[in-house]
Amino acid sequence: MTHPDPTRPLPVPAVAYPPLPPYPPPVLVAVAPTSGTATAALVLGILGVLGGWCLFGLPCLLAVVLGHVGLHETRDGRRSGRGMAVAGLVLGYVFVAPMVLFTVMVFFGGVVGAATPTSTP
Repeated sequence: MTHPDPTRPLPVPAVAYPPLPPYPPPVLVAVAPTSGTATAALVLGILGVLGGWCLFGLPCLLAVVLGHVGLHETRDGRRSGRGMAVAGLVLGYVFVAPMVLFTVMVFFGGVVGAATPTSTP
């Protein structure tokens, strides 16, 4: 069998393929919004670790307060960020005691030391 016209391609036989199944619809999951106070507690806890000595423990105290508020906000599951609130609490509690002790020593150590009488020979 010879091809009638060499410039034209040969016809391709039609093949009947089974129809493709329809794709399943994408699953959309609603994600709970993150608690802003939990995020702030974590940020202030990290800031208290890095610069708490210069700021007299104020970021650590705020991390503890905002961590408790963040735990309260994330208790029922309507907001996410419970781990950040716990991390902010841990960082705040661990570093608040040394920061407060340092602040007391700086402010009251000089005052108490200056107020005590010294004996002169």
